[in-house]
Amino acid sequence: MLISVIPIGNSRGIRLPKALLDQLNIEDKLELEVEDRQIILKPVQGATRSGWKDAFETMHKNNDDNLLVSDTHDTEAFEWEW
Repeated sequence: MLISVIPIGNSRGIRLPKALLDQLNIEDKLELEVEDRQIILKPVQGATRSGWKDAFETMHKNNDDNLLVSDTHDTEAFEWEW
């Protein structure tokens, strides 16, 4: 796809077609990276930890929320040195 760089105030920018934005579920922000003389635009990922609540609730319903490693210590298993 060929697009034009246009003046925007003291800067320059590009316009992305609405159909493309809709296809990629892009609302108001993009992540921009420069790599090997290329500009890479990526949709911003959801908020940190988004979806965790539902995932934890599902784990609980499936009885899959047990700790893999104990969070307590057996203090009698060895001699303490002070």
